[in-house]
Amino acid sequence: MKESLRCSVPRLKRAVLSWVPVLSWLPHYSFRENAIGDLISGCSVGIMHLPQGMAYALLASLRPVYGLYTSLFPVLVYFIFGTSRHISIGTFAVISIMIGSVTEKLGPDSNFMGNGTNGTVDYDRRDAFRVQVACSLTVLTGIFQILLGVVRFGFVVTYLSEPLVRGYTTGSACHVCISQLKYLFGVKPARFTGPLSLIYTLVDICRLLPETKVPELVVSLVALAVLIVVKEVNDCYRQKLPLPIPIELIVVIAATIITHFCGLTSKYSIDVVGEIPSGLKAPQAPDVTLFSDVIGDAFAVAIVGYAINISLGKTFGLKYGYKVDSNQELVALGLSNTVGGFFQCYSVTSSLSRSLVQESTGGKTQVAGVISSVIVLITILKIGSLFEDLPKAVLSTIVFVNLKGMFKQFMDVPTLWKTNKVDLLVWLVTFASTILLNLDLGLAVSIVFSILTVIFRTQLPRYSILGHVSGTDLYLDTDTYKEAKEIPGIKIFRSSTTIYYTNAEMYLEALQEKVCVCVCACAITRRNPLSTVYITLKCFHYLSHFRLSRSHVDARLFVQTCVVEQLETAGFFSESIPKSRLFVTVHDAVLHILHKLGRGDCLLVSSSL
Repeated sequence: MKESLRCSVPRLKRAVLSWVPVLSWLPHYSFRENAIGDLISGCSVGIMHLPQGMAYALLASLRPVYGLYTSLFPVLVYFIFGTSRHISIGTFAVISIMIGSVTEKLGPDSNFMGNGTNGTVDYDRRDAFRVQVACSLTVLTGIFQILLGVVRFGFVVTYLSEPLVRGYTTGSACHVCISQLKYLFGVKPARFTGPLSLIYTLVDICRLLPETKVPELVVSLVALAVLIVVKEVNDCYRQKLPLPIPIELIVVIAATIITHFCGLTSKYSIDVVGEIPSGLKAPQAPDVTLFSDVIGDAFAVAIVGYAINISLGKTFGLKYGYKVDSNQELVALGLSNTVGGFFQCYSVTSSLSRSLVQESTGGKTQVAGVISSVIVLITILKIGSLFEDLPKAVLSTIVFVNLKGMFKQFMDVPTLWKTNKVDLLVWLVTFASTILLNLDLGLAVSIVFSILTVIFRTQLPRYSILGHVSGTDLYLDTDTYKEAKEIPGIKIFRSSTTIYYTNAEMYLEALQEKVCVCVCACAITRRNPLSTVYITLKCFHYLSHFRLSRSHVDARLFVQTCVVEQLETAGFFSESIPKSRLFVTVHDAVLHILHKLGRGDCLLVSSSL
């Protein structure tokens, strides 16, 4: 404790550089090597932020301008505190739909009906309240992430397996898709909450299909066709194009111009974005009275947002050989959300599509994010109002096209069927619970089920006897591989999982059954009962070699990593098990036993050492 509380100048410097990473890399920024790439990358990502920000704001049931705010302030905060050089922080479909489920739940239209008898909704008052809900939720999300990062809780994401995350995002993509159908067809379905709400919404939209507004459907289909074709061109000629064609921005501009000058709003009652105020708003404190209503949703958003962010950040970090700090990413994302919540932003995470563009166009550092923020800032201050005649149907098509990557995750099912049935079950249960039980409850059920599979895997491991494959140094399961033959006089016993106190007894029972002798922990280290307990809890899973002889079992220890110190501390080594019985591979242990038995020529393969 004394050492941990001691302060010195070098230690203080390391702490500051750790908590504020920009101070460590920005002073050494190389303009000659990085400036051009960051400039081009920042401009490209900034152009993507504009249509995606406005489109995803609709998913959060907010006006499009709040998507632009969300593409500005959190990006600047991440520039200071983030450790990934390539991810693009901002709006994301899954997080947006999670925010939208909360804003619609706490601020439904029925709560804002006018005083008259015509039953109209006071949209201004409704939208203002929904912004308060989104900001309060975002600030609380950020607080959760900061606290988890401060207590070094970044490892929590390891409990969200890849099948769970991919199944959850695929189910969320279905929520996103169905939520946008009303804009494509120009219908107004009823709002449903709770389990099966997605099914009820889809059924209601199908019931309203005869009331489809044909002009909005035509606009949607044309925009969708153009977006799909050009995005496929971008993918096919990615290596030849200096920059991807900014088709989303082109479609937004073209649709706005056509709608404005052709008077489509007045002629065909096409639903448009409406007023986009210019300029920035002063920061406002969140409504803390809403915290109790959104605390569960805030924690879910915090975990999902971080899981997406760190998985993408780690991918780029491994590719380019730099470290992405899991705990610092929690703090950076938490500060981005907390600060952003004061500036009318909603929760953010990294976007795969924008991050790939940022990487492919030459982005080298977080400076690219600052440049993209400048593009968004110019739009908010000067030209945002020009998009007031943009049809919402066009924004919905942008959302649809960007769901392609998540829908491709359905291909995980045949892959997992061939490779890992348990992971497949996790994927399917996560997807089904997300679809049927909604986003928040579906995530909780998925995590519980995933943890249960881990418990069952350790409680029900596969035990096997290994045999030698002639002419190699391979040892495989004799029940699975016919080529693997047992070596006379030697039994090699393997467990498919780590052994610890909950399954140690089953390990011993399986060992007795497979080896056909009575084995107990006390037979290994008779002199020290405490050592026996330690072996069972910590190191028993390394015990894998047994040679049958007239007097009981001669234990051979096999380890792959440096666990010698732990074994010495536990008093594992003794006269019956000296250090000379410590081997790096199974083959080395077998060769040693055969040599002692005078049968060294039985295997015509040299030691792997």
